[in-house]
Amino acid sequence: MHRIDAHQHFWDPARYTYPWMAGEAMDPVRRAFGPQDLLPSLRAADVDGTVLVQTLSSLAETREFLEVAAANDAVRGVVGWVDLTSPSVGDDLDELLGGPTGRWLAGVRHQVHDEPDPDWLRREDVRRGLAAVQRRGLAYDLLVRARELPAATDAVRRFPQLRFVLDHIAKPRIAEGRDEEWLRAMPALAAEPNVSVKLSGMVTEADWGAWTAEDLRPFVGRVVDWFTPQRLLYGSDWPVCLLAGSYEAMLAGLTAALPPLDAGELELLFGGNAARVYGLTPTGSGTRWRPPGPSAGSPSTG
Repeated sequence: MHRIDAHQHFWDPARYTYPWMAGEAMDPVRRAFGPQDLLPSLRAADVDGTVLVQTLSSLAETREFLEVAAANDAVRGVVGWVDLTSPSVGDDLDELLGGPTGRWLAGVRHQVHDEPDPDWLRREDVRRGLAAVQRRGLAYDLLVRARELPAATDAVRRFPQLRFVLDHIAKPRIAEGRDEEWLRAMPALAAEPNVSVKLSGMVTEADWGAWTAEDLRPFVGRVVDWFTPQRLLYGSDWPVCLLAGSYEAMLAGLTAALPPLDAGELELLFGGNAARVYGLTPTGSGTRWRPPGPSAGSPSTG
């Protein structure tokens, strides 16, 4: 069994400005984090590899992350960023994929929940960008909250051949114990077979200083029921998770919050599904990239 952490980050506030890092609450993680900081936790948790996920709307960061993946066996793939609304989105993707580190590009993401328009994913220019991602055989990570879930569901239906991955179970209000908007919107998204979900980012939606597995359990249980173990991915959201506890504490909390799963289902959750969705190889030799071909489900948006 190859254990994969399907969602982690690196960053350096001395080199880049991170808009989401504003405020005193983020002070504990306002420093550089790189592979040398993560590896001890991966070893302690018997995690073999990770998927490194973008933190900025920046092609430069994506290029750097691909270089990091090429230099570090633990990083099996990168979810980078391109401007989906740009007329050159296809060229940008081809440049990334065609470079010496391009085989590590596994997917694309944008901070949709920071867009003022809850219907951003319904825009025609965004859909043209998603079509370009689909044609190149990459995955697309959905970073949304409950507000954006209806538009996300429409996008998933519009692109049935595109592999979507919902990050952080759409960030429900775990600290409040219930999120009615999330409860109403999630089943429709989960009903679409081309979307998987990361059990990640939950401890920072709970009470940072007092959360327990009991706080996570109702949300985790619903997600497991909706998506089934065949579409669940484990992600730490490290080092963001350090705001609410150590890597080890986060993983222990998630494990305790899971409903009963058999060995095969746990293997899918903790590695198998990530390898399938992102096309990861079992060693640090880069992702498998399949040349794009025509898809019967491709929309006419270009």
